Amino acid sequence: MMDGRRAVRYDAALACTTLTAVDPKLGQLIQRVPFTLKLKSQHSPFEALLESIIYQQLHGKAAAAILRRLLTAFGELHPTPQLLIETSDDRLRACGLSASKTKALRDLAAKTIDGTVPTLTAIRRLSDDEILERLTQVRGIGVWTVQMLLIFRLGRPDILPVTDYGVRKGFALTFLRLPKSKPFDASMLATADQIERRAEKWRPWRSVASWYLWRACDLAGKPMALPD
Repeated sequence: MMDGRRAVRYDAALACTTLTAVDPKLGQLIQRVPFTLKLKSQHSPFEALLESIIYQQLHGKAAAAILRRLLTAFGELHPTPQLLIETSDDRLRACGLSASKTKALRDLAAKTIDGTVPTLTAIRRLSDDEILERLTQVRGIGVWTVQMLLIFRLGRPDILPVTDYGVRKGFALTFLRLPKSKPFDASMLATADQIERRAEKWRPWRSVASWYLWRACDLAGKPMALPD
């Protein structure tokens, strides 16, 4: 059954070849795993961020249930920004939304109406930095959330989420000398500075490199789910 995902628009083969040439250590990881990133169904930025807000700090199944109830309440569709603003708090809370998430969704709707959050057509014309600057003005939307949208929704090739746990762990497993006699713990995670220094040579394919750092976590043991 098709899930609506599609291939990235950039040249993934060129990205992998280039990364292998500039960083043979990363190249060893690339040789072990084929690049299979597919972009998620391309909702509008409003719809994608609505889902991101719902999923924040919740187990996936619980968030999916809340999202399902919300969509059901609006006829199996994402509500429009205007309709969301006009909907009562009680109706939104009945879907399982907390007070803070209700406020965040209302702010998202308002900033979509005033143009801060661009349309899907408009966002494609913006640079990564412009998208980050605009979307992080929404209540509850931080840099990491926008970076995940850039990588997994918009297919931008040069995003490096240095605060992401999986990226920090994958970098440590791949590039740092870790004690073999001790199980991995948070003290072994790579720092943002360590990642950024090495990642300079990965431009303009840092999204692809990040994807491989997530895969390094999979290869090391228990698979790590990619961020939503």
